[in-house]
Amino acid sequence: MNSVDAIAARLAELHPRKIDLSLGRMHRLLAALGHPERDVPPAIQVAGTNGKGSTVAFLRAILEAAGKRVHTYTSPHLVRINERYRLGAPGGGKIVDDETLAAAFLECEKANAGEAITQFEITTAAGFLLFARHPADVLLLEVGLGGRLDATTVIDKPAATVITPISRDHVEFLGDTIPLIAAEKAGIIRPGVPCITATQPSEALTVIERTAAKARAPLLVAGEDWTVGEENGRLVYQDDDGLLDLPAPRLSGHHQFENAGTAIATLRALKDWRIPTEAYEKGVAAAEWPARMQRIASGKLTEIIPPGAELWLDGGHNAAGGRIIAAALADIEERVSRPLVLVVGMLSTKDIDGFLQHFSGLARRLIAVPIPDSEKAVLPEQIVEAARRVGIAAEAKFSLTEALDRAAQLKTTPPPRILITGSLYLAGDVLRQNETLPT
Repeated sequence: MNSVDAIAARLAELHPRKIDLSLGRMHRLLAALGHPERDVPPAIQVAGTNGKGSTVAFLRAILEAAGKRVHTYTSPHLVRINERYRLGAPGGGKIVDDETLAAAFLECEKANAGEAITQFEITTAAGFLLFARHPADVLLLEVGLGGRLDATTVIDKPAATVITPISRDHVEFLGDTIPLIAAEKAGIIRPGVPCITATQPSEALTVIERTAAKARAPLLVAGEDWTVGEENGRLVYQDDDGLLDLPAPRLSGHHQFENAGTAIATLRALKDWRIPTEAYEKGVAAAEWPARMQRIASGKLTEIIPPGAELWLDGGHNAAGGRIIAAALADIEERVSRPLVLVVGMLSTKDIDGFLQHFSGLARRLIAVPIPDSEKAVLPEQIVEAARRVGIAAEAKFSLTEALDRAAQLKTTPPPRILITGSLYLAGDVLRQNETLPT
């Protein structure tokens, strides 16, 4: 079978490990393909622990508002692998269709000739084929894992590099300290290429500054070279080129102001691109990114919850993500108060206690669920134990629909605010069951 999903499944079998950080296999395959990575549009590469996808969403929305054709490569996908590839077009990019993506996968599979290569590497190579063959003005590249040895780093000289907030995650691959993780993320910094960094822990910023200085790369640091904040419900950004007074982001949570600020700082650093103020205004207000404090207002799952209840979705899964989500919920609670019920599924590679501790005193109850079709999913009972350790009343259910049924039985007054969180894999299952496909 040569459907997209069937080919992707074959590609996943080409390496015994899902993750094996190295650039050698990528360089070999790209050479066999005629080096498509050398023919892509000017690229902005985005690394970091949290906020990469949202920052890319702001970059894309602003650039498209400026009339640019924008390719984007993001990961992981939520429902279908096609979501990782968006091809630029006048009036806005579109997720790649099955026929086009399947052809790129097959070409890469043939060129690879059965050699060992990870699925992420070969599907990234397919992205470079697509991005080289379809005209566009800009390519936005989200790093998959780390940065120094990530498959996207084969681009020799991007137009800019971006580092979003760094925290502990994927410690089994990147190291178990912030400086070690920061060194991997800072590996995207290139000689002479401007690097824009969001607010960072001091030990991470030290590594980034040292790496940028060694590469003689101009470095623009949040809070030093540019600032962003919320004033009277609007986003206010300022740097040496002046002040922008913009609409608030559509994306929920105060952290989205900083993600938007990081995108703005990046595009302001690329002075030759001449992005007009109107594009910043339209783009900041228009940017969307699924499973990041996403309100689920319709669909099959909303039919299960009580009338008047709210259903939210966020794929956050590490300790810093938990802090960000909890802060966003606190902001929403301040505006409209409701009892909070968490529905949580997580992977065994994540810091469950570190994630959940931020919801202590905020959540009325936690309902733990399994993540379907995931070998690394934590048993719901283990999540219940972790929740109780941090002081949250908790129970386990065997499925998402059972959990939502249970939330409906709580009969809170007013009806609850239900947040499904803890994993992007769980978020994808939510969108699949709700029949809410990313577009």
